[in-house]
Order: sequence, then structure tokens, then C-alpha cells
Amino acid sequence: IVYCLLLVISLVGNTLIGIIVYRTRTLRKPINFFIVNMAMSDLIYSLFLFTPSITQLHLGSEAWLIRGRLGEALCKMTTFLADVSTGVSIQNLVLVAVDRFVAIIIPLRSPFFSTKLSYLLIFASWIVAMAVFSPFFLTFTVVEYSGGAKCQRQWSEVFGDSTSFRHYFLSVSILVFYIPLLSIAILYIAIFLKLKSRKTPGEQSDNSRKSRERRERNVLKMSIAIVFAFAICWLPFTSSQIGYLFLADRALISSCGYKMFTLAAFFLAVSYCAINPCICFIFNGNYRQGLKKLLT
Repeated sequence: IVYCLLLVISLVGNTLIGIIVYRTRTLRKPINFFIVNMAMSDLIYSLFLFTPSITQLHLGSEAWLIRGRLGEALCKMTTFLADVSTGVSIQNLVLVAVDRFVAIIIPLRSPFFSTKLSYLLIFASWIVAMAVFSPFFLTFTVVEYSGGAKCQRQWSEVFGDSTSFRHYFLSVSILVFYIPLLSIAILYIAIFLKLKSRKTPGEQSDNSRKSRERRERNVLKMSIAIVFAFAICWLPFTSSQIGYLFLADRALISSCGYKMFTLAAFFLAVSYCAINPCICFIFNGNYRQGLKKLLT
């Protein structure tokens, strides 16, 4: 029931984000294009990960029900597109952080990201993510067992060395997850320090400047909330997967406590695609106004 609820919230919420930005002229800015791209990646994540997960939970097994060429294609696409969506999301979080950094630290008369450049970067984020996670597309396949079929990773059959997966996963985690999160943290710390030093006691600002700074702070709060949610949702799961691959103590990994932690971490990770649109509506008045217009 919880997974079904998350699926519905993700599908409805992320679809509304896309529609609202498309129909609201004032929201057609680079930062919102990046947020819409994240919403679309979350939609894909929901469709390709929640659907088989809900089916397997209902059946009480990891059985893969669809056979033949269609089953093989869906097996490959499920994990591949879910990971691509995550890669796209974190790249766009970096772009949002850069957009806020430039807007506040070195404000320009014209936007740092033009509409054309924004579209190009969005397209590039998908290409990069697909290239990085292409090994998952190559290695996942439907494996037949006596008790049924399962969609599993067959790394050694494709690349010939099962141990290389550990190095691949660690490299991807560092390059696609940890380094971007560290970069984002540095950018937002710089923004925070700039905003803290901008306003000195007794300084007076005209109304237009106050209004602009208020908008900047509201967008900044939303951006930081999205990053914070992403980190909280994905850090435990990524860390648990690295631990599973590299911990020498197999007794610890097979323990009930570690399995419970992994399940909780997985639940947090899949929850992000439903949390993200909620953050946009909570922290951004323009999205709330767009939603009201859409519903009236």
C-alpha cells in the first residue's frame, strides 16, 4: 500500500510540476527547466522501478513474470533507466546549484544559463547518465531457474570478471554521487556566506532590491531543501551497497540488522521521487499559484 501511495504521489506530483512550468510564463527560467528535468527523471524512475517492485512484493518473490524478448527488454530497461534517472537528477542538482551561485555571488545582467544552453545541458545530462550506466543495460538479463525466472545482473558473463563490478560501482558512486554532492555543498556554503555578509546592520534597501532578495532566498530555500532530501534519501542506500560489496565480514552483511538497514535505505531512496514535487509546492509560491490556477 505504501509503495502504491508513493507511486501515485510521484506520478501526479511530477506531472503537475511539468504542466505548471509549461503553462506559467514567469516560471520558464533555467532553474525551473532543470527542476522539470528532475521531475521527468523521477517519473521514469517511478514507472520502471515501482511497478516491478510492487508486483514482486504482492507475489512475495523476485520472480520475473514476463518472458521472451519483451521480458528480456524490460529486465534490461528497468534497472538501467532507474539508475539513469538518478544520474540525471544529481547532474541537474549541480546545475541548479551553479545557477544559484552565479545569480547571488556574481549576478549578471543576462542569465548565466540561456534557454538554449539549458536545453543543451539537459540533453547532455541524459547522454552522460546513459553512458555511465550502460553496463547495467548490457549485464541484466532474465535467468531461468527451476522455480521460475529472475531478472538478474550477469556481470562476469559479459565482462569476464565478477570482481570488476565492485570497482565499477565504487567509481560510479564517487564520480556521480559523492563528488557532485560535495561540489553542491561547497557552492551552497559560498552562497550562504555571501548572503550573510551582504546585509549589514543599519543598511537600508529599496523595495525592488528587497523584493528581489526575497525571491532569491525563497528559490534558494527550495533548492537546498531538494538537495538535502536527495542526500538524506540516497546516502544510506548508496553506502549500504558499497558496504555489501566491500565488507569482508559476511556474517555482518547477512545479519538481520544489516538487512533491515538495507530495506529501510531502499525505501528512503525510492521515496525521493515522491518527496521532490512536494518540496517544490511547499517552498515555492509560484508553483502553488500555478497549481491553484490549474485546479480552478
